[in-house]
Amino acid sequence: MADDGESYWVGPVGTTRRGVLLGGVGCLFVSLVPIRSFAAPADMRAAIAEAFGDRPLRPGGISLTMPPLAENGNSVPLAIDVDSPMTQADHVRRIAVFSPLNPLPNIVQFELGPRAGKASVSTRVRLSRTQDVLVVAELSDGTLRSASAGIMVTVGACIIE
Repeated sequence: MADDGESYWVGPVGTTRRGVLLGGVGCLFVSLVPIRSFAAPADMRAAIAEAFGDRPLRPGGISLTMPPLAENGNSVPLAIDVDSPMTQADHVRRIAVFSPLNPLPNIVQFELGPRAGKASVSTRVRLSRTQDVLVVAELSDGTLRSASAGIMVTVGACIIE
């Protein structure tokens, strides 16, 4: 390289200082552009409609157990019990959990049948921030039951910023 009074920095694979600076400016610009990281309540209604159609939700018949406060939204325990005899004629087909403020409002769906013996599930979910979580249970006759519970999340998960 000839010494013509200017200094050049050449990094790996021929990158120059100017290229690195332009890349840094580009990253800064992209990080300042607002990105929608939460679903809206309308998104949750659309997810429920996609999963269950336009059938009405009847509150009751579901026990939803969550802590009132989660220090970390990355792993929040959740337990659901649905009142059902779980017989061939009367059982729970599906249980779905929805979050109005997560990037994807449909968190999880469980498929059940009469051989399950008990309409009870438990899991851990990720929650982005303080919100009300909604559970919908579809019974074998096509009716939908629902329950919701509020939870305060101090350090959220599922956040794209």
